[in-house]
Amino acid sequence: MIIPHQKNFRIIYIAAVISALGGLLFGYDIGAISSSILFIRDQFALSPLWQGILVSAVSLGAIGGAVAGGILSDHLGRRYTLSLFSIIFSIGGLCSAMAPMIFWLLVGRVLVGIGLGALSFVTPLYISEIAPVDKRGSLVFLNQLALSMGLVIAYPISYGLSSTVEPWRWILGLSVVPASILIIGILGMPESPRWLISHNHLNKARKVIIQISGTTNVDQEMSEIQTVLQQRSGNWRELLHPTLRPALFIGISLAMLQQFTGINTIIYYAPTILQLSGFHSSAIAILATIGIAIINFLSTMLAIWLVDRVGRRPLLLSGILGMVASLGILGLAFYLPQSPDSGLGWLTVVSLMVYVTSFVIGLASVFWLLIAEIYPLKLRAKAMSIATVANWSASLITSLSFLTLIQWFGKAGIFWLYGLIGLSTWVLVFFLVPETKGLTLEEIEVSWGKYR
Repeated sequence: MIIPHQKNFRIIYIAAVISALGGLLFGYDIGAISSSILFIRDQFALSPLWQGILVSAVSLGAIGGAVAGGILSDHLGRRYTLSLFSIIFSIGGLCSAMAPMIFWLLVGRVLVGIGLGALSFVTPLYISEIAPVDKRGSLVFLNQLALSMGLVIAYPISYGLSSTVEPWRWILGLSVVPASILIIGILGMPESPRWLISHNHLNKARKVIIQISGTTNVDQEMSEIQTVLQQRSGNWRELLHPTLRPALFIGISLAMLQQFTGINTIIYYAPTILQLSGFHSSAIAILATIGIAIINFLSTMLAIWLVDRVGRRPLLLSGILGMVASLGILGLAFYLPQSPDSGLGWLTVVSLMVYVTSFVIGLASVFWLLIAEIYPLKLRAKAMSIATVANWSASLITSLSFLTLIQWFGKAGIFWLYGLIGLSTWVLVFFLVPETKGLTLEEIEVSWGKYR
């Protein structure tokens, strides 16, 4: 195993932090729209269906962004793809902030989604390909930490602007600031050496490997990467080869189940859920959600510390069990008779905190890490693109249907439904998901040969 010299960690961490701004954009946008929808709903007198359409517009755009990101990251490289889709995100943020009517707000939200669709997987892809094996998990988790930080930033900003005229315009427009830093900053970072080798830029790859790892055994590292590249054609159809079907199935299944357990709808609609539970003021509902965002951030810090110590599977299994338990309690909170002094609102807050903590430790962070690890180099961007399309498609379905499903199943029933889906997710992880802790990306690629 090749371990980088301590003095060269700096460039790796800087590159990881800058690229992780893609996660911050994701987190900020979740917090921004979940707060803004309260004001947009009242200003434009939106029905539950139109609220769902507006919130889910990002998921719709993200599906297209995930497809385009998979193609462009292979052709342009990881850095240029991150910069390009950050520009698209910025245009969408400005369009949303200046929208004179719902149509243009929808256009802006779709553009934001296109940007996030690519950033959501190219960010962990890039980090995983530059990180040393013993730090890969924690460095990829920086993306989730940045997402959590985006939430922590978004909710206080939303609360602080809640008393202004049309606060949603400022809330949505401020996302351009971190996007601009990412657009410029990522271009000053090294390209993925694995991408460079796959495109025969061997001299550049050698320089990058020396720059980020400082190893004296560059030839061995390059040889290992070239060896696994020669075993794959890089054709989309190769993902259906018997040795790779399990990896493809795991990625797509976890991508969809991650969303079908309700996370994005619960985060998007957290202030709305709190209003339903008794916090009638929009400002107070947003303020209560700040606590959830802080718990999200602290949970991510814990996950970063644990992932390269205990492994991926333990975090996934324990996190999913926590989600199932909290969803059961959340459903019970809405099932019990409501009264002004029943404490329903605070029970809901606690349940949401436990749910978010469990999700962050398990499905949130580990899913994006796993799909950045388990696929062969020549197929990694394509396979991650497919998994990301599945993820955002599931997000589109859940966010669009959430308020309608509440009308069908009731407030309690919708959370119990998500809990049942969580149980099926736990079973899938227990029987199918491999442990990748301590393995190089090339060793993981070779390991799929056991399925022959």
